[in-house]
Amino acid sequence: MNRIIKSMDEKHREEALDFVENVFTVSEGAESGKLVRALVKEIRSKRFYLPELELIMVDEKDVIIGYVMFSRFHLEGKYEKQLLLLSPVAVKTELQRQHISKELIEFGFEKAKERGYEAVLVEGNPKNYNPRGFQTSCDYGIVAGASVELPAPECLMVKELAEGALEHMEGVVDYSDYQCLT
Repeated sequence: MNRIIKSMDEKHREEALDFVENVFTVSEGAESGKLVRALVKEIRSKRFYLPELELIMVDEKDVIIGYVMFSRFHLEGKYEKQLLLLSPVAVKTELQRQHISKELIEFGFEKAKERGYEAVLVEGNPKNYNPRGFQTSCDYGIVAGASVELPAPECLMVKELAEGALEHMEGVVDYSDYQCLT
């Protein structure tokens, strides 16, 4: 299968919304699917949105098979020009475990580094993100706030894109900028 990674374009904007909703509906239920769709739409409408870091992987028929979004993020009003949030990540259900998310995420890291971003924050299963270089964020003084419900502290992770970047970042992760998450 021929796979191409590219930044979001007008042609795929609506298809991407349907795609993430479907992937999350299949894996976590309809409520989760609708929430993730709303999150993507909300991020797109805010100052945090980076169109060049909303990435899709398409097959040879130009159909989306993978999706990741990196957007600017801040900790207590700081680091918005250095820190990114990776969310959501979605891969077509029947194509999971074929390194699609790995390729998209690592491509995103390179594009983010080129643009001067220094670190990426993600919430999820450590088994999925530790192999990409993510480490538990609270080990770096980046902790979940009241609006962040985690099954375990290890589920909030951070990765340096610039060596030493996390030595200068700390704070509370808060999702209050997003209406769909509060």
